[in-house]
Amino acid sequence: MEPQMDMQQLFAAAQQMQEQLMNAQQALADAEVTGTAGGGLVKATVNGQGELLDLSIQPAAVDTDDAEETARTIADLVLAAVRDAYRAAEDLQQQQMGPFAAAMQGGGMPGMPGGLDLPGGLDLSSLGIGGPGPAHQDPGDEDKPET
Repeated sequence: MEPQMDMQQLFAAAQQMQEQLMNAQQALADAEVTGTAGGGLVKATVNGQGELLDLSIQPAAVDTDDAEETARTIADLVLAAVRDAYRAAEDLQQQQMGPFAAAMQGGGMPGMPGGLDLPGGLDLSSLGIGGPGPAHQDPGDEDKPET
């Protein structure tokens, strides 16, 4: 039977995980991925959190002789490019956040010998991780009395 972690080790591991999680979230916010459609006629850029940052349409996508058909085609291309970008952002999120999901489920964290491997995962909501808690409050709520 493996010896139990003492509380100090558990809190140190939780703090380390929180720092790694915050770093991964910042990396996602800073990352940009691009989706394309129509052979690059339309490009959509989103950050790793799925926020649309830029959309570009090449002039070659426009047929001035048929405005109605061009509008439908461009709308379809924009949808396809945005969906492609969102898929890329989701893949990036899985890469960045996957290890944290595994740790929360009890699968352990890279760099932590043996991981946390707790039955039922690790509930860090009291530390502001993984659920509503002090870290998830709206900054404007600090002066409002609790109800």
